[in-house]
Amino acid sequence: MKELHFGLLISCMLQWVTEARWIPPALAGGFGARQPSKKGAKNKAKSGGLAGIVKPPPVVQDAIEDQPKLDKWGLPVATLADLFPPMDPGTELVASDASVSSLSEIQHHLKNHIDLSLDRFFNEDGTEKNGGSMKIKFLHKSPPVLAIENFFSQGDCDEMRIATKSAQEVDSATFSGAMSTRTSTSWFCRFQDVPVLLAKANKVLNIPLENMEEPQVVRYQKGQEFSWHYDEVPFTQLSNGGQRLATILVYLSDVDTDCGGGTAFRDLLTIDDKPLVMQPKKGTALLFFPAFRDGTPDDRTLHRSEAMTCALEKWIAQMWVHKHSYQAVLPQGNANVGARSQMEKKIKELGYEGHE
Repeated sequence: MKELHFGLLISCMLQWVTEARWIPPALAGGFGARQPSKKGAKNKAKSGGLAGIVKPPPVVQDAIEDQPKLDKWGLPVATLADLFPPMDPGTELVASDASVSSLSEIQHHLKNHIDLSLDRFFNEDGTEKNGGSMKIKFLHKSPPVLAIENFFSQGDCDEMRIATKSAQEVDSATFSGAMSTRTSTSWFCRFQDVPVLLAKANKVLNIPLENMEEPQVVRYQKGQEFSWHYDEVPFTQLSNGGQRLATILVYLSDVDTDCGGGTAFRDLLTIDDKPLVMQPKKGTALLFFPAFRDGTPDDRTLHRSEAMTCALEKWIAQMWVHKHSYQAVLPQGNANVGARSQMEKKIKELGYEGHE
C-alpha cells in the first residue's frame, strides 16, 4: 500500500511539472526567453499513478521520429520559435533615417515610453545645447531605438572599466535549461563608484536615481556572445521596481565591423532594409525600451550581442531603468540612493546644474 501511495505522489508531481513547463530566466541582466504558453499542451505525454501496470504498445521507429523531442523529464523541448515567436504580420515596425535626427520627431515616437525630456539637453537638430559634443541619432522609429554619440568621453570610458576593481564579478552564463546563451564576464558595480554614469543618466536622460538598477560592466572576448533575449523582467519578479522601461548601454571600446560584437535586433531593419545592428563605438550610448510607460513589455526589442570573431575585447557599461524605485541586490550593501552625493558632485563637475 505504501508503494502505491508513493507511485501516486510521484505521478501527481510529474503532472504538475508538465502543466507548469517552468523555464528559469537568464542570470544577472537580460532575462532570455519568456515562459512559453500552453498552446503545445496537446502534445504532452500523459501520466497516471498505475501506468506502470499496463503493458506499453510496441515501439514504431517512424512514430518516434514524428514526435517532439523530450528533455530528461519527458517534457517537450522548447524551440527558439516557441520562446521567440515571429512578429505578427500587422506589427508596427517603422525604420528611420539615422542621418536625420529631428528632436520633435524623436519625442513623438517616445510619447508612450519613459519620459526622457530630451529637449532640456538637446537642440531640435539633435545636437547638445551649449556647444557640447553629444548628438542623438534616431536608429529606429517604432519601436524607438536611439544612439547618443559622445555620451561618454574617453576618460569616462576608462573610469568605468577601472570601477570593476571594486565590483563583484559574476558568471554571466544563463541557468541550465534557458534558451539564451551568454558567455561574457560581468561585474556588478557599486553606485558610488560610477558617478559619471549616474550623473549623465540623471541629467541628460531625466532618469531618477532611485529607479536605476545596479550598473554593470561587461567584457566579451573572442567567441563570446549573448544570444537572442528580451530585457523585460519576468512577471514573477516584478516586486522589486516593477518592469524595466529602458536599457542604457554604453560602449567602452571600439569593435570593427568584421570582428562581430554588434548589438543586433532580430525584427528591426534600417531604411535600406538591412538588419539593424549597432556596432560598438567607444563613448556612444545605445538606448531602447523593453516595455512601454505603463509596463507592458515590447517584444519588438528582441536583441542579441553578436559573437566576437577577433582576438580583441568588447567592453560595455549597462544599466536598466525600472518603473518604480529599485532596491539593489549586488554587491551586498549596494544602494542607488546612497550614491546621491557622489552623483550630485559629478553633475556639478560636468556643468549640468543648469539643465532642469
